[in-house]
Amino acid sequence: MTVEIELDEEERNFLDEFVKKGTKKAREIARANILLLADQDYPVEEISEIVRVHRQTVWKIKKRYLEEGLESALKDKPRPGQPKKWTEEDEAEIIATACTSPPEGRKRWTIRLLRDELQKKPGFEDINRETIRLVLKKTRQNLG
Repeated sequence: MTVEIELDEEERNFLDEFVKKGTKKAREIARANILLLADQDYPVEEISEIVRVHRQTVWKIKKRYLEEGLESALKDKPRPGQPKKWTEEDEAEIIATACTSPPEGRKRWTIRLLRDELQKKPGFEDINRETIRLVLKKTRQNLG
């Protein structure tokens, strides 16, 4: 069974530009190349050798393009995993607290002091040091 891909001119141009310009994920570029080669009637085995992916990957991308469209064929599907526990507002609260004056008798905040302070606030009762460290790391703040 062969799955034929026929891109229209607009899609072909979009994929050409997609591959040539900008910073894209390697997976997305590989998927774009799979669709471009499939559009040129390359067999699945040749596409998998050229793009250096498994044949099954070529089949999946072609099938996803036909069933869900170009955008879906290029992008990663959401992956399962633990949902984020802390919202952006919570992270902003952590950062805001770190930017305040440290407790009296201290020169600066430490992660432990921040944890103790944040645990006094509603919704932060179970926050841990690692969470605080990771949030501050994203902002390039270093509290040791």
